[in-house]
Amino acid sequence: MRLIERQMNDAITAEVDWRKDNTAVVNADGISVVLLHGNKIAEVGDTWIRIFDGGWQTNTTKSRLNAILRVHGIGSESVFQKNHVWQFRCADGSTIPFFSGMRLN
Repeated sequence: MRLIERQMNDAITAEVDWRKDNTAVVNADGISVVLLHGNKIAEVGDTWIRIFDGGWQTNTTKSRLNAILRVHGIGSESVFQKNHVWQFRCADGSTIPFFSGMRLN
């Protein structure tokens, strides 16, 4: 995990606002909103995560989402690309098509 992703996750855990380079965390009412280049890529609540592509399905977006999922989700959940299409790997190992705004409990 990259240093910026560790710092991002620390801010989510501590529920504090944070910004570095192209990534920011904004907290309000117990929800951490993660921004990449000003585009929302995740919302993290106490018992759920909602993930977005921010309009850009890039390696950086995917890396930030996977870092969030490793720390705040179930460790085996991940976003990956197969045949140029984003997929989501569920905790049970099954895969489903990724869609922006999907909510994980």
